[in-house]
Parts: sequence; structure tokens; C-alpha cells
Amino acid sequence: MNPNDARPGDGRADGAHPDGGHAADTGRAAGYPAPGANQPGAELGRVGPDRLGPDAIGPSAPPGSAAGVVPTGPDLAMGLSVLGLGLLVVWQTLVIPASPSYAVVGPTLVPWLVAAMLVLLGAGLSLAALRGGWSGELEEVRDAPPTNWRALALLAAGLIVQVALIEWLGFVIASTILYVFVCAAFGSRRHLMDLGIGVAVTLVAYLAFDRLLGVNIGAGVLEGIL
Repeated sequence: MNPNDARPGDGRADGAHPDGGHAADTGRAAGYPAPGANQPGAELGRVGPDRLGPDAIGPSAPPGSAAGVVPTGPDLAMGLSVLGLGLLVVWQTLVIPASPSYAVVGPTLVPWLVAAMLVLLGAGLSLAALRGGWSGELEEVRDAPPTNWRALALLAAGLIVQVALIEWLGFVIASTILYVFVCAAFGSRRHLMDLGIGVAVTLVAYLAFDRLLGVNIGAGVLEGIL
């Protein structure tokens, strides 16, 4: 008799090894665990993404950036702008004439505080930009829509018109025109209503400064009538 032939009751088929083969398959089919499945370290050789922590795979790069490198150009421009504004306040504070009074708090205290905060903030933002930036980590920056150049142009035009006309036409008229431009920049189409609201708001502001505080913020045509 050929020793490789299966004998009744020995549980072996052709070509099956006595310690494995079809016997192991039969045990797994019956619901028994495979040999060595419960041994410590049996699963150590099988490592998948579900067995790794989030740090093991590596940080994910922000959308729109390569290998997690955030462009620092806009961030650096913002930091330098704030720093420049702080230095401008420092320069203007230095030219404020000294008060002849002997008050403990002079007229330059608040400007110096504002200048110091602006310089520190600008320096911190610039340093953060040089180290990789911060805007790429902000969700509202990553998901921001395209720049609305029309709105920016309307805002700039309103500021230019207000500065150019405030000496001739006065605060109320110049600021009302600025208000209409700002409303249009934000998408308003009710220009007559914006004009009426602008006149009311700027008129109240002018009367508060002129009558209550005694500060002239730009007298013109309409202010002369009042």
C-alpha cells in the first residue's frame, strides 16, 4: 500500500502533511482558530494603517500646499505692514508738541502705548511668517473665495473721495458719499436708502462732536446751515 494514500479515519488527503495542510483548513472551516493565532506576538507582523496612530503616518499638508510648506509671502507682507504702521505712529508721536501743563499723563501716553503694541504685534507676525506662516492653518483662509476686486476698488474709491471732499463739502456730505460706496462694496443696490441712512448717521456724529465735545471734524456746506 502506498504510504501517501489516505487511510480511513486518519483525516489526511492526498499530499497533505500530518501536522498541517487540510487538517488546519478543516479546523478553520469548523470554527476553530488557526494554530498559533492566540499566541502572544502573533499579530506583530501584520501592521496596517488602522494599527498606527495619526502621528505615525505624518502630518497632513494643508490643501493647496506642497509637503506642508505654507507660502509665507502674504503673511510676511501683513506682518511688515503692521510693523510699518507701528513705526509710523512712533514717528508721529515724536512730533507731538510737549504740553505746557504739569499733568502726570501727557498727550503722548496713549500714542506711545498704541505704537508699542503695533510694533510688537508686527514683529511677532513677521517672525511667525519667516518660520512658516500661520494663515495656511486657518480654515477660513484655506476655504476663502476669490478676491473681490470690485469691492476693494469701491472701498478705495470711497476713501479717496471722502479725503478729497471733506475740506470743501464738509464732514457730513463727504462721509455720506463714503457710506454709499461702502454699502455698494458689500453688495447693496438700494443706493437711495443708503444715502438717507448715511446722511442721518453722519449728521448725528457731527453734532455729537461739534455740540457736545466742541471738536470741529470738518465744517462745510451743510454744517454752515446748521
